[in-house]
Amino acid sequence: MSKKIIFLIIILIICSSALFAQDSDNLTVKIAVIGPGDELYFWWGHIALIIEDSKTGLSRFYDYGLFDFASENFFYNFAFGRLLYRCGVSVTERNLANYLFTNRTIVVYTLDLPLETKLKVKEFAEVNVLPENREYFYHHFRDNCSTRIRDIIDFATDGQFKQIYDNQKSHFTLRQHVRRHTWFSPFFDWLLNFLMGQVIDVPITVWDDMFLPAEVGKKIEEFFYIDIYGQTRKLIPYENNAEILFESKGRPAVLDVPRKQWDRQLVFSLVLSAIFFFFFYLYSKNIKAGRILAGLSMSFCGLFFGITAVMLYFMNLFTNHDYTFQNTNMIFCTPLLLAAFPAGIGYALTKNPKKLVVYDELLRIVWLLTVLGVFISMIIKLFPGFYQQNLTDQMLILPIALVFTFQPVGLRPFISKYLFRKKADNNG
Repeated sequence: MSKKIIFLIIILIICSSALFAQDSDNLTVKIAVIGPGDELYFWWGHIALIIEDSKTGLSRFYDYGLFDFASENFFYNFAFGRLLYRCGVSVTERNLANYLFTNRTIVVYTLDLPLETKLKVKEFAEVNVLPENREYFYHHFRDNCSTRIRDIIDFATDGQFKQIYDNQKSHFTLRQHVRRHTWFSPFFDWLLNFLMGQVIDVPITVWDDMFLPAEVGKKIEEFFYIDIYGQTRKLIPYENNAEILFESKGRPAVLDVPRKQWDRQLVFSLVLSAIFFFFFYLYSKNIKAGRILAGLSMSFCGLFFGITAVMLYFMNLFTNHDYTFQNTNMIFCTPLLLAAFPAGIGYALTKNPKKLVVYDELLRIVWLLTVLGVFISMIIKLFPGFYQQNLTDQMLILPIALVFTFQPVGLRPFISKYLFRKKADNNG
């Protein structure tokens, strides 16, 4: 056999192998980033892995954020921070249709991976959804649907994804990321951030940012890596950038930069404080309704802040919700505030002057301790180890507590009248 024939045979073998390899690449790996939804637990969006097989015509949707309210002891375990979630696989079209129906933005990214890597990712995902592997303890910041997909991308790029982004400083803290998504709901924005402690105010990396699905989408779109053949690839090719399947309508925007809330909270608190002070002013003019309104104001404020304080202490002392730990709000917002609830009602409704004096003293002590706690929490923030972004919480409660503590007019007319009557009875 001549050298020319041998050479032609070799060329034919190489070409046929390349064509076979090209034909055998029947897998497409995608990442679907889903925008915020209506329910509170959907405000931060969702993310999933999609693997399509052109040979079988199947498109499988690997979801790492599944939970079931009907599961055994779900709410009990949730309260104590034992969030047992699972991953599962289902039909892609059905899932995407559901997100479209609920008016959630859907963006799909097609990953540029070698066939061998795609097969590894598919095998990894299939092992994850096995009954013995699918359950895991969910953590809102460290182990959620988004971090699981982030880790799969890191697995597909042989650790290069983490190597790059774990060494880049984030522009935000975890708290600031949370507030970018909650700003449109003042009550839940305040409550969630009131319950979370210092541990989410420390510097983080871009790798940590990717507890948010949208952040994963941003980073994979810009990421380059070296594949198993030593070739540099863009994870999302320029010609195949983000594919927007659906864009939601009428939803609040996710802020690029968190807005400060403490000034709005302060204005709100000052308005409430002015109203409460006016009740005491009415009482000073011997208007009975003023005392009733002032007492009920102290009562319901004590009930509201007392309940939130019980939640705060419970989450700190008895649960696994570690992002609530080391919370300096515990200094000024304590369960002792619940004492203001019955005392305030007694203050409003009693006709006995002696009891009124007791209620007044008890209420002043409760709110004075709150005022002192706020100032202590402000002072210790000067030390780095105690820093917490809780100015919003301090500005909400301080003006109200100051009015209830130092209102100078409330009992003067009532006590003077009582003492005058007692003196007259003794002289009579």
